[in-house]
Amino acid sequence: MTFPSDTSRAWVDVDLAALVANARTVAAVSGSRLLPMVKANGYGLGAVEVARALESVDPWGFGVASVEEAAALRSAGISRPILVVTPLVSQWIEQYLQLDLRPAIGDPAALQAWTTRTERPFHVEIDTGMSRAGVRWDDRVSLDTLRSGLGKAPGWEGVFTHFLSAESDTDTTVRQWDRFQGVVQSLPRRPALVHAANSAAALRGHGFAADLVRPGIFLYGGAAGRPEPRPVAALRGRVVAIRSIAARDTVGYGASWRADRPCVIATISVGYADGFPRAAPGGGSAAARVVEVEGKLAPVAGRVTMDMCMAVVEHDVAIGDVATVFGGLVTLDRQASAAGSISYELLTRLGSRVPRRYERPT
Repeated sequence: MTFPSDTSRAWVDVDLAALVANARTVAAVSGSRLLPMVKANGYGLGAVEVARALESVDPWGFGVASVEEAAALRSAGISRPILVVTPLVSQWIEQYLQLDLRPAIGDPAALQAWTTRTERPFHVEIDTGMSRAGVRWDDRVSLDTLRSGLGKAPGWEGVFTHFLSAESDTDTTVRQWDRFQGVVQSLPRRPALVHAANSAAALRGHGFAADLVRPGIFLYGGAAGRPEPRPVAALRGRVVAIRSIAARDTVGYGASWRADRPCVIATISVGYADGFPRAAPGGGSAAARVVEVEGKLAPVAGRVTMDMCMAVVEHDVAIGDVATVFGGLVTLDRQASAAGSISYELLTRLGSRVPRRYERPT
């Protein structure tokens, strides 16, 4: 039995048609133009391939977290605006100019550094409660300095904030939105692009949509409220060994799992170096963790190891059969929850040695 090299051991299937469908859902529900987040290598799925697929929805531009991420897009021929959402550090300005990037201005000093150097477009971030980056909505001194600088800045294109719990706390989101609107109304003018909504806020409708929405996890198949996204990524591996064990036999490092009856163990060629987390509630045990093996669920037995994991199978399996860690019967969010993590982390920790296979829209 032989397999293509990209599916010989472990791989990720990426459904770009589903990605585009999720983007269209966000656009339809929010009624706003998209600024998709493709940072962290397109949430682990390949920023260049993701950006090229999303061109079909005519986004305003793309969001990244670093100059290096932006450079990869530019090298691939992506010419739309790119907003680097990490606050600007003045030492990076020359690179921004070379790559034609929009900075996120997070303090008056950065504003002065940018506007002294260039008249190119930039966006200003307002901190409305995240306490991570941007000028605080209640910092009167900094806001006064900001207003003074913006009044004579021809490149001022946008202003934005970041919601901290749009998927779970409506009251806090509304409070942040009101703070944000108060700051925007106090600025010398309204810039062309006002934006705040992440996936969860964008899927609430027009209320937080403004001029742009910044979807991230929903595009990639992670839940962000309603509606449910289409699955985009599936982490898969091969069954590489099968053995029968007796009651009381142990499986894996530390003998952390012991069989309560005779059973069959399938070893699967996916481990934590590929993106299947070792950690789980209970100090790394396999409690409640399952994978899909040839269309049926199989509980994980023992600790996930660097290159492999083991599962209890109760149906006929053979060497070479396909197991799916997430993206099939086990959803991305279910696997993340079982690992005590979130969907964002499972995607972004997908190993570099795992090939990405792209199913492109027809």
